[in-house]
Amino acid sequence: MADLHLKDVRKAYGAVEILHGIDLEIRSGEFIVFVGPSGCGKSTLLRTIAGLEDISSGTLEIDGQVVNDVPPSKRGIAMVFQSYALYPHMTVYDNMAFSMKIARAGREEIDRRVRNAAEILQLTKYLDRLPRALSGGQRQRVAIGRAIVRDPKVFLFDEPLSNLDAALRVATRIEIAKLKESMPNTTMIYVTHDQVEAMTLADRIVVLKDGHIEQVGSPMELYRHPGNLFVAQFIGSPAMNIVPATIEQAGSRTAVSIAGHGGVTVPVATPADAAGREISFGVRPEDLVVTSGEEFLFEGTVDFVEQLGEVQLVYVDLGREGVPLVAKMPGGAEVKRRSTIRLTAAPEDLHIFGADGRAFARARVEGA
Repeated sequence: MADLHLKDVRKAYGAVEILHGIDLEIRSGEFIVFVGPSGCGKSTLLRTIAGLEDISSGTLEIDGQVVNDVPPSKRGIAMVFQSYALYPHMTVYDNMAFSMKIARAGREEIDRRVRNAAEILQLTKYLDRLPRALSGGQRQRVAIGRAIVRDPKVFLFDEPLSNLDAALRVATRIEIAKLKESMPNTTMIYVTHDQVEAMTLADRIVVLKDGHIEQVGSPMELYRHPGNLFVAQFIGSPAMNIVPATIEQAGSRTAVSIAGHGGVTVPVATPADAAGREISFGVRPEDLVVTSGEEFLFEGTVDFVEQLGEVQLVYVDLGREGVPLVAKMPGGAEVKRRSTIRLTAAPEDLHIFGADGRAFARARVEGA
């Protein structure tokens, strides 16, 4: 078990700063996922924790010990990379045992740990095979097994599924989830650009952008209560629809008016001085429903229907510049291209963001 504390961690290459003062606490036994677009600094952050990159400033503590200058081999960390990095001339057993042999562990201890890891990862019947006789998913499990036998305080995963095809990614993701269940006291930190991996594996997700932490929270917390526009559109697939809007005073209540569209205004609780502000109005595709009534949030023309079987994605042209509105509907719903469609959503499913992109702290949509 291990707690990690990152305090104002910065990383720069010359004059180019990659990490801009990262503050993060990771509790023992947590499965933490770093997620964000390419180039956001997530892999660099993982490598600084591993000791593969020096920290330019700030401190990293593992179990209360500052490890800034501690070499990777002494940090009690095991890392699983994108590539399997297996020795092609060694069997699965020897690949998994190699680090323990280098550490001069006893033969019986090596055998016990290797066979225990193989059982956890369902690799027992492959122990005598060479890597070339394994599938990509099996090779990645061997790489994970090689980390397990070291009995580390912390596991680090650097996009371990990115080289696998879609079916193998799903299967191996399930194996990693089962591995965490079998090792509940082990701290795991996982880097991915795939939000499905993040949502299905994480206890908490750390969303990164341009070397900054945008938000930290449980998967459903980030999904239901994104702290800003970036998180709102990064978490969830398809991304949240964002529409320009203004805040107006409607009698004794404050209402949101969607710029350029007919339909009802939406009563909301906002800051007292919010009237007249330009804001953004967000609603997730799965929260939009078709309505035939006179009150609606959006009206537009069906531009394209993407049929996915169980569900379909309906792209609606609202007659304005920019991306179309996307609604996620049951696959059996009859929606014809070029037809006019009206959409609405429940008040509690709406999100309001200020001009700075931050969610209004008091943006709780009231019932009409």
